[in-house]
Amino acid sequence: MSSALTLDQLRTAVANGRVDTVLLALTDMQGRLQGKRLDARHFLHEVLDEGAEACNYLLAVDVDMNTVGGYAMSSWERGYGDFEMVPDLATLRPVPWHDRTALCLADLRWADGKPVVASPRQILRGQLARLEERGLEAFAGTELEFIVFKDTYEEAFDRSYRGLRPANQYNVDYSLLGTARVEPLIGRIRRDMTAAGLVVEDSKGECNDGQHEINFRYGPALQTADEHSIYKNGAKEIAALEGCAITYMAKFNEREGSSCHIHMSVEGLSEGEFERFVAGQLACLRELTLLYAPNINSYKRFASASFAPTAVAWGHDNRTCAVRVLHGRFELRLPGADVNPYLALSGMIAAGLHGLDTALELEEPVTGNAYASDKPHVPKTLRAARDLFAESTVAREALGEEVVAHYVNNADVELAAFEAAVTDWERVRGFERL
Repeated sequence: MSSALTLDQLRTAVANGRVDTVLLALTDMQGRLQGKRLDARHFLHEVLDEGAEACNYLLAVDVDMNTVGGYAMSSWERGYGDFEMVPDLATLRPVPWHDRTALCLADLRWADGKPVVASPRQILRGQLARLEERGLEAFAGTELEFIVFKDTYEEAFDRSYRGLRPANQYNVDYSLLGTARVEPLIGRIRRDMTAAGLVVEDSKGECNDGQHEINFRYGPALQTADEHSIYKNGAKEIAALEGCAITYMAKFNEREGSSCHIHMSVEGLSEGEFERFVAGQLACLRELTLLYAPNINSYKRFASASFAPTAVAWGHDNRTCAVRVLHGRFELRLPGADVNPYLALSGMIAAGLHGLDTALELEEPVTGNAYASDKPHVPKTLRAARDLFAESTVAREALGEEVVAHYVNNADVELAAFEAAVTDWERVRGFERL
């Protein structure tokens, strides 16, 4: 993987004043970029060689950044110390939507030099290393859907996310007329991502009101996960600059959810091995669903006849199946737009290697409507997925006990928060009528 900005180019840009800030970022459990805005000279003179510290609670908080219990690596008892952010120069790139700014992603290590194994990027590195041991390499592409609103994030917050104005008022799937109305924002995102070194292929409208998708070139799995995270964060920032808001919720309302279909191919597999790799996806889909659907809201998307899968099934170019096979690659249709790409790709590799190592036979494809088939169903709730993941031998053998415990606790935190919440639905049904 080559960087979009070389170190020498960065040094030159800093010397002539074209860059004065470097964003050093890690990816947290939710797939968000967290980190520091560094003076560019400080980055070059010190951080480049020594790394930069960050509080280890960044991998032990909930989505609201609340400190929560249950994590072995980070707690009040352990003092909430630091881990080190180690720049990966292969990810260095300009950030065109911010003035005089560059970005570099980081790997995480402890003070003794050991990797932080529960960090999403490290988890994916571990699975890619397992492939490499077999002479294999994974390539992937993510198709990330989102909904655009003509309200700012601050306005949406102040209105409790009710009564928002979608950028389109009807289904604009593939519509050039409908997407033209949002082109000032979508076009800027495409152009700025290109200037940041990502290779944009296309954008298109989707089914729900204000729903759109931008697609990028297929590439090595780690690069794809990195660019997915950079794009997702950047698109939100650009939307804010344009006076709009974007949501990547898996299910914003009762209409079509926002998906993140993930395509994968593995270089070095024979035809028979590819079939076993796909068979592994089906065999492990239920027990690894937590990696593909990490939030309470993720499971609202799994509805019949919604283009979101409910059946553990595969087919040739069949969008009713959880796994869609196309010309030497397969598409996992389970993840929603809220997925952490590092964790999802890790799960897909772990499942595929399980299929290879146990020589699983691929069942016959579904040729009709998988929603109406007798195939097993994906878990319907976060709690069901959490329990399956906690008991998964495949997850423990592939990811390790520490990683499994860490992400089971993350699910427990979300479940506890949700079960303690009083929702609008409860007030509407119960305020007067009960």
